[in-house]
Amino acid sequence: MTCLLHIAASPRGGASRSTQAARAYIAALRASEPTLSIDHLDLWQTDLPPFDGAALAAKYARLAGRAHDPREATAWAEIEAIIARLDRADRVLVSTPMWNFSVPYRLKHWIDLITQPGLTFAFDPASGYTPLLRPRPTVVILASAGDYATGESRGRPDLATPYLRTALGFIGLTDPIVVPVGRTISPDAEEAAQAAAERLRRLARGFGRDAA
Repeated sequence: MTCLLHIAASPRGGASRSTQAARAYIAALRASEPTLSIDHLDLWQTDLPPFDGAALAAKYARLAGRAHDPREATAWAEIEAIIARLDRADRVLVSTPMWNFSVPYRLKHWIDLITQPGLTFAFDPASGYTPLLRPRPTVVILASAGDYATGESRGRPDLATPYLRTALGFIGLTDPIVVPVGRTISPDAEEAAQAAAERLRRLARGFGRDAA
């Protein structure tokens, strides 16, 4: 059975444009793949562990080649479980709004937790950084009040798209397909939502491969 991990980063529930688009995409995927399993990770309903104290010490112990003490081992095991959940997925979907040019802090928190040495990336002084997760189809739905399709929106930059491409690619989820949903606050918001929905339907028919 194929598993899709859906990371939902909006706190607005059904009112969220990114969530609405994600639900439509998942419905289209299920039409193409009836046995598809969905693992839904709502970052606002999940108690993510803080990345400080023992967790941070555990990361530096890993980098230094030092064994974890009991508190560090417990914190590291929590991080390993979060990463294992991601690694079990055959497909990945991230749905998120753009906040202040970038992503909500809950999504940044999750990315900070999963970006760990020896688990999702390796470093060698001679060759540099190497991702450790296997590539798999990854789609990012990014909702924004502005329209960034051709660059800046009224002088405002889109920092979310390059950040997500870089952060996901760094651990092995290379070449994520980013589907913008914008403008979400404008007279043509429905038109923009429909355009995104149509692209997502095409993606669903290719099950993660861009059919645009």
